[in-house]
Amino acid sequence: MVSCFHGFRGFCTALVLLSVLYSVSLLYWSHSSVSFYFHRPRPDSGIGFGMEMSSNHPVDLLTFPSPWNHLSFPTNPPQKLLKIAVFVKKWPDGRHAGGLERHALTLHLALAKRGHELHVFTTSSSNFSFPNYPFKNLYFHLSKPTNAGYLDQALVWKQFQDQNLTQSPFDVVHTESVSLMHTRAKNIPNLAVSWHGIAYESIHSDIIQELIRSPNETQTYRLTQKGMKVVEEIKFFQRYTHHVATSDHVGDVLKRIYMIPDNRVHIILNGVDEDVFKPDHEKGQNSRSNYGIPISKSLIIGMAGRLVKDKGHPLMFEALKQIFAENSTFKETVAVLVAGDGPWGARYKDLGTNLFVLGPLQTSQLANFYNAIDIFVNPTLRAQGLDHTLLEAVLSGKPLMATKFASITGSVIIGREYGYTFSPTVDSLKNSLYEVWKDGRGILEKKGKVVRERGMKLFTATKMAAAYERLFLCISNGEKNQDYCKY
Repeated sequence: MVSCFHGFRGFCTALVLLSVLYSVSLLYWSHSSVSFYFHRPRPDSGIGFGMEMSSNHPVDLLTFPSPWNHLSFPTNPPQKLLKIAVFVKKWPDGRHAGGLERHALTLHLALAKRGHELHVFTTSSSNFSFPNYPFKNLYFHLSKPTNAGYLDQALVWKQFQDQNLTQSPFDVVHTESVSLMHTRAKNIPNLAVSWHGIAYESIHSDIIQELIRSPNETQTYRLTQKGMKVVEEIKFFQRYTHHVATSDHVGDVLKRIYMIPDNRVHIILNGVDEDVFKPDHEKGQNSRSNYGIPISKSLIIGMAGRLVKDKGHPLMFEALKQIFAENSTFKETVAVLVAGDGPWGARYKDLGTNLFVLGPLQTSQLANFYNAIDIFVNPTLRAQGLDHTLLEAVLSGKPLMATKFASITGSVIIGREYGYTFSPTVDSLKNSLYEVWKDGRGILEKKGKVVRERGMKLFTATKMAAAYERLFLCISNGEKNQDYCKY
């Protein structure tokens, strides 16, 4: 037996806890329904259960094991329009929106467009004025955030109750992550929570960051802390009635590790606006010219998002630095476009003139950015959620290169025809970059067409909104509406 001393004691404790959790998951897996696990289709095969559903044998949507994005719901708004309460910590402010906020914006604007009455409970900000949306059925209820920047639960609960006591109470309640705390949510049967990252997933991220920690960095105790956070989440997650997982992997974890009953876990993959993110060769060419990229560059690599450590930018920086030093041809023929803000933006500039750091971009500018690149790279070290930048690139017809995390390989890069994956090490990342370079623009364009074809079936805002709408119709008013719960 290996002994653990001093600073490594907490690290080993967390690993033991993780091993126990994994063992429990394997036991659960082995006793799961044989028919599901032996006949579950590939994620891109369309409807689950081998396309065996028919009108004679309707499926209960609340127990449907695959992403609802695979199903086809009516494109026209339903006869029954809902009054929906939405809790989100922060409403997105354009260039600086995180994934959760962008999800809230995309989803709820789509639902408002379909005629539902939306009441958004969120924080006010002196640095941001809300844009005017062309919807009379979209209302914002603002409150001053706490010192930590979260929703003041007492204030938003009072706002919610005032609205709920009107002549038309809310049909359904939706909270983005823990914006509405479990202490308030526990007695709301018609509530759904969307998870964009959970503690169990992030343990993998913490292990990676410990492994790549430089010798002069102090060892952290996040692993020990995160192990206890998983235990806490398993306890309080049960208080939310319905759970929406934004990736196949998270749906599986919520059922197996968090032990939430199958009929309360629903997988709805994230979606992005297909009217904004789409291929446009002319705009791509114009953007390359505007960015000052020489026509001699035969490969243009793109990255976007927060340029911080846990998004993998130290890893990407070191990989590029080494490649540029050892291969002059690569350096001469490759351009790297970086969109976003964060400390690593300035550091990328140190790599030379073939690094183009664009800063944070508005949505329309971001769409042009995707059209200017040949491949989109996401070197993230965060094994959480389903990153919107990946989906934006997909709908723009660009192949992907990303870290080999379960949420990514289980939902987006499900095979080599969709892109490239790498382990979160400098050597593995370098190998993937070289592979992309050798494949060249022709192969990348072919992969991009395959990627977009699948993306239009799964990752559009329309697909996502239709799936959420159907779930909300099903669980509205605290009782299952049988017509809407069957497919």
